[in-house]
Amino acid sequence: MKPSLLSITPLFCLALTAQADDVQTPASHSPVQLSAYLESYLIHDFNDPANNRRPGFVYSHNVTDSPSINLAMLKAALTTERIRGNLALGSGTYMRANYAAEPHGLRNIYEANLGLKLSSEHDLWLDIGVMPSHIGFESAVGMDNWTLTRSLMADNSPYFETGAKLSYTTEDGKWLVSGLLLTGWQRIHRPDDNTTPAIGHQLTYKPSDKLTINSSSFIGNDKSDAQRQMRYFHDFYVQWQLNEQWGLITALDIGAEQAAPGSDRYNVWFSPNMVLRYSYSDRLQFAARLEHYRDKHGVIISTGTSNGFQTTGYSVNMDYRLNTRMVWRNELRQLNSRDAIFDKNGSRLVDNNLMAVTALTISF
Repeated sequence: MKPSLLSITPLFCLALTAQADDVQTPASHSPVQLSAYLESYLIHDFNDPANNRRPGFVYSHNVTDSPSINLAMLKAALTTERIRGNLALGSGTYMRANYAAEPHGLRNIYEANLGLKLSSEHDLWLDIGVMPSHIGFESAVGMDNWTLTRSLMADNSPYFETGAKLSYTTEDGKWLVSGLLLTGWQRIHRPDDNTTPAIGHQLTYKPSDKLTINSSSFIGNDKSDAQRQMRYFHDFYVQWQLNEQWGLITALDIGAEQAAPGSDRYNVWFSPNMVLRYSYSDRLQFAARLEHYRDKHGVIISTGTSNGFQTTGYSVNMDYRLNTRMVWRNELRQLNSRDAIFDKNGSRLVDNNLMAVTALTISF
């Protein structure tokens, strides 16, 4: 599967995404589905950072002015009445950034899980393994998102998780309830000398196909037992299709972590986010995003500056569907920080950052 690149000006970035459609189940009703996903990109950062890298708090699409693969993935999915499973192997800059803390043998495991249906009468499942995160409305797969790049809140909360998940979906499909036992905050391998499991929950309500309300949490320690600092985190979002043309997502992440081992004082961070999408037609969509991230004490994003990380972002998107398999995407994104944290030409730090992206997505 090889994408073809668009000819672009230096002010724009080209991203090619290829995602295999779900394999049509043949007459024999094969339980196995095979798919593939490829997302390549080229970003221009108007600050011209010396190392050709986006800021350190960006974990997707983080290489500038050079065609790169963000995520290349091959996946096999098994689905039967009582058993389900997924095995996906990935490579690219997304994998290198997000799996850097994992042992080398685990750095290409995008997904590896097996599920067992525990009841013949109810939709009750136990899934164990490496799974997509239960937190947030964005995923690592670009075509699942309304915007081309990931938000500050998505890049700085888990994309994946490892552990066990018990989930129940009501018969009418309106409610999903799940509880999770995890190895840590976006971990496959547990942190060294850590014996404390993390826990989480997800509660999703879909009164109709136009409205989704979600609450997710994480509670745990992501350090060694000797350095234990409990972390409490909650994600809440609402996705609402207002009518045939307008859609809206609003979200709020908030977390607190002990300031020091054994301390009764907590450092708090939070991030609100809003995305508005307009569908002009089946072929043409526009989106605008407004976001903010405040981590004054550097729990998640450490800057070493007096005000910590306090950044507001704006972006606009245009998607044009060329045919049933190809979509051309464009994004312009501005970040403004309270302190000077962005590299400018390798010679100084500034408090603002502008980048441009164009993308071609291909699915088959």
